[in-house]
Amino acid sequence: MAISKPVLFVGGGLALIVVVAISGQDRESSASSPTGCQVVVTADVLNARDAPGGQKIVGKYVKDAKIDAQPVVENGFRKIAEGKWVSAEFARPVEGAKCGP
Repeated sequence: MAISKPVLFVGGGLALIVVVAISGQDRESSASSPTGCQVVVTADVLNARDAPGGQKIVGKYVKDAKIDAQPVVENGFRKIAEGKWVSAEFARPVEGAKCGP
């Protein structure tokens, strides 16, 4: 029994969709924070500073942005990266994140 070309084409397309969906999940998992800590910005704009309570602005994040972070909080500021700190008040850990106490 021979399979018609339209059926074969649709079946191949569905298989491709499944492969792409699975690949996307793998990329999402590997893109998660290496420290296990990720936060979401709750302010309209959140300034990143050079030190906890520092004066120099070294970056900005917009509301609902997800940021990889460190499980370190000093003087009310969460460490995002070396030389980059944000107010912990406006950077809420995402559900399931390992951001410490």
